[in-house]
Amino acid sequence: MAPQREWLEHDFYKDLGVASDASAEEIKKAYRKLARELHPDANPGDTAAEERFKRVSEAHSVLADAEKRKEYDETRAMFAGGRFRGGGNGFPGGFPGGGGTYTTTTGGADFNIGDLFGNGGGAADSAGGFGDLFEGLFNRGPRTSTATRPKRGNDLETETTLSFKDAAQGTTVPLRVTSPSPCTTCHGSGAKPGTSPRVCPNCNGSGFVSRNQGAFGFSEPCQDCQGTGSRIDDPCTDCDGSGVKVRARTINVRIPAGVEDGQRIRLAGQGEAGRRGAPSGDLYVVVHVHSDKVFTRSGNDLKVQLPVSISELVLGATVSVPTLDGTVGVKIPPNTTDGRTLRVRGRGVPKRSGGAGDLLVTVKVAVPPQLDDAATEAMRRYAEAEKAGGFDPRAGWGR
Repeated sequence: MAPQREWLEHDFYKDLGVASDASAEEIKKAYRKLARELHPDANPGDTAAEERFKRVSEAHSVLADAEKRKEYDETRAMFAGGRFRGGGNGFPGGFPGGGGTYTTTTGGADFNIGDLFGNGGGAADSAGGFGDLFEGLFNRGPRTSTATRPKRGNDLETETTLSFKDAAQGTTVPLRVTSPSPCTTCHGSGAKPGTSPRVCPNCNGSGFVSRNQGAFGFSEPCQDCQGTGSRIDDPCTDCDGSGVKVRARTINVRIPAGVEDGQRIRLAGQGEAGRRGAPSGDLYVVVHVHSDKVFTRSGNDLKVQLPVSISELVLGATVSVPTLDGTVGVKIPPNTTDGRTLRVRGRGVPKRSGGAGDLLVTVKVAVPPQLDDAATEAMRRYAEAEKAGGFDPRAGWGR
């Protein structure tokens, strides 16, 4: 992928207020904090906060993706480190497209890239980069490349919190998202209603123009259409021709059964809108799950601790136990030991492949806080009978 010009214009680490060696968790925390502070819903009418919100979202979309972050770091290091030198265009170390002089060192001598390409400018602008420039060398001629592809919108991230049962059984939740979305006036085209973008006459819609320089022939992004292949003569007044406008929208999100705390759900095409009809990014929903006072989980198995009396363990009993969708009768065999786990098949968390996990019921003796005279006398008689029968609860223990 060719270096992206905006990566050189913006310091994404600075936008998020983190160091360049910040961990993924530090980047996530910084983004969530700034997103809450700068969200348009919290700053109605504040255009400065809205612009900062966009910058923070763009920074997070790059730095939160390990591959994009690596490419971003390498791109900035290459130009900041002097591998290409130039000036007059505002980019670190110089970048083609601003009319400056660009040199690299070969064998101890400076080699002027501008001499090779005629200082034409625009050879590596926001629509492409050095990869696009060199693809046209040696009479390769114009070709479709990343320069003519519409820029996909950034991915977005939001959060939702569910009850334990909703997460286990699945549910649908409405999420309110404020983000750059396709302009409702021009439907994302960028052109005023009643008009349409037209094919750029300079490049015939390819986004490139060919130029010869001595023995070399190469293509470069068309300056008339900025490499998009189309021209808008009458821009939409609501979005200034971008096809994108920040607005609030409500999305009904289907949460699948069995989702776990911290899991991310991807909603394809529900992220930030691309400019002038380009594809939208994706929306990632981070799910947080409340703990439950009765249930816990182990994968797809549902776990519960069942309070029982000593008599129920000794004599056996059938006890009603709660599940996600009602109750089930669990049989406790006679002489069950405290802490034993009983398994009820198919009454756990639903599986994506079909069926469900199991319900794991762990019995736990509950000792009465106090006994009346009759119960106390009965326990004494039981203790005597127990001793007479030779039962020693600590037989073999501690040896």
